[in-house]
Amino acid sequence: MATAVSAAVSLPSSKSSSLPARTSSIISTERVNFTKVPFFYKNVSAGVRVVSIRAQVTTEAPAKVEKISKKQDEGVVVNKYKPKEPYTGRCLLNTKITGDDAPGETWHMVFSTEGEIPYREGQSIGVIPDGIDKNGKPHKLRLYSIASSALGDFGDSKTVSLCVKRLVYTNDQGEIVKGVCSNFLCDLKPGYEVKITGPVGKEMLMPKDPNATIIMLGTGTGIAPFRSFLWKMFFEKHDDYKFNGLAWLFLGVPTSSSLLYKEEFEKMKEKAPENFRLDFAVSREQTNEKGEKMYIQTRMAQYAEELWELLKKDNTFVYMCGLKGMEKGIDEIMVSLAAKDGIDWMEYKRQLKKAEQWNVEVY
Repeated sequence: MATAVSAAVSLPSSKSSSLPARTSSIISTERVNFTKVPFFYKNVSAGVRVVSIRAQVTTEAPAKVEKISKKQDEGVVVNKYKPKEPYTGRCLLNTKITGDDAPGETWHMVFSTEGEIPYREGQSIGVIPDGIDKNGKPHKLRLYSIASSALGDFGDSKTVSLCVKRLVYTNDQGEIVKGVCSNFLCDLKPGYEVKITGPVGKEMLMPKDPNATIIMLGTGTGIAPFRSFLWKMFFEKHDDYKFNGLAWLFLGVPTSSSLLYKEEFEKMKEKAPENFRLDFAVSREQTNEKGEKMYIQTRMAQYAEELWELLKKDNTFVYMCGLKGMEKGIDEIMVSLAAKDGIDWMEYKRQLKKAEQWNVEVY
């Protein structure tokens, strides 16, 4: 049972150098039964004889062991509402959260759900924009990561929030093209209806361990699931969950006027300086000591040794959301660090994924 939200929406183990064991083995005792079976052989001097020997072996297969997830996946609801029968919510709030000089607009919006969409932190919802496509058919849904905790921005479990960038670009013919769903959402006025599907997804669910280290890597609107995590960790009180670990957020944006929810995150850092670390990478305004633009992987490289030590621990979880290219940049950082310890980074990352400690949702 959770209590009321304590903040309002802000608008405008020991270290080891060896490869940790990440697989478990099942030791079972095989039951061997011996029964008499006839065995024929031919003796040239004595003709054919029949002898009885102990020869048949049967093996009892070990019972299958069900994998126990490290994530908060008990009772998670998926696909309650589908495209043919969506939930109709209502826009309660819609406001631009980037500066006027930012390269593009990003909006924060809140929709009513009346508790009918029981989502969890890290899940997504689908939105079906009004109107029809060029073939005269209803538009297909677009998926968006949820930007609010399960309690919602108003703390009553009756709303869901999104963080949406308005898509506008010029095509090869010189025509201005507007993204159908993003523009529909960014133009919504309070009181307008919106068709919602879902919730969907389990990849980005939070870990169960309240003492875990959670490293969050987000670019632009990829911040959405991490805002949901951090609200639960630092702005809410729950009877069954109190975060005592380390949350480390890396957020990459092009300009400082594009930093999303900056004031909220700074309040969290003030509230829990021992449990929350915050690093921004502003590519058009910041550089590293070599004069290179400060992308998210550039910022992470400044903490590479520390991050590698954290990644050796069984209770460290990495979550990545946003532009696809950043994962490659992070791989480049980790390959050489892992090699110093005689570890193949790509194989090690596969082990992390298998253990639910490397979670990626990119586009």
